[in-house]
Amino acid sequence: MHIRLSLLEIFLLQIIGWLGLWLLSDYIAALLTLIIGAIVSAVLIIALISEAIERSRVPKKYFQVMALSILSIVVAAVIYTTLLGGHFEFITH
Repeated sequence: MHIRLSLLEIFLLQIIGWLGLWLLSDYIAALLTLIIGAIVSAVLIIALISEAIERSRVPKKYFQVMALSILSIVVAAVIYTTLLGGHFEFITH
């Protein structure tokens, strides 16, 4: 069974997952935001460079999902930070 999700659905699911993580533990979420954001960004940049050097059969949707993954991390962090007014629990303790 193949479930095909649109880019919007993928983006919204990722934001929901990230916001859930932010609500559970802002410390772990902040660490994972930095670590996973950096890794996904690096993979996307390397993939785009290699694609520019030599075309591959990688579908365009791969690059779009990778970009949305980075964007969803940032959007979830901004939403959480905005709702809290910039006050993180792990900084105040």
